[in-house]
Amino acid sequence: MVRSIIKFGQVSENRKARFNYSIEDTIEAGISLTGAEIKSVRYGLVTIVDGFVQRRGDNLFLAGVEIQKLPTAARIINFDERRPRQLLLHRNQMNRLIGQLQEKGATIVPLKLYFTNRGRLKVLLGIGHGKNKIDKRETIKAREWNKNKARILKGK
Repeated sequence: MVRSIIKFGQVSENRKARFNYSIEDTIEAGISLTGAEIKSVRYGLVTIVDGFVQRRGDNLFLAGVEIQKLPTAARIINFDERRPRQLLLHRNQMNRLIGQLQEKGATIVPLKLYFTNRGRLKVLLGIGHGKNKIDKRETIKAREWNKNKARILKGK
């Protein structure tokens, strides 16, 4: 069953990224897609949970993102669902990201995939370092305390 078409707004969000990484900076980038891929994204058939950015020569590519084929699409339209897709950035933005990627332990992960008001597909990239177990436990503890605090304040 196919979902409704998304004209603008958020398509997909990687909520695990903020838990697994301490995000220090974010940047918005475009993605180079084919017509069949953009149509699948409009129907919400995309998963960015396993996504990451890798460098190939002078360009940056978004790898690990899965865009599923539409079940109603013609059989002629074939594309690799997990192929690396080129990010569309200005040269100075690309140089800044490449410089930050060269730091030890730095990773660039997709946080959100969304359409702008003009209908352009954008990806919000987060630059950060991986958290260890202790940091993750602190995040869980803070989240649970905020839930309990909200419950207590709601009761009064």
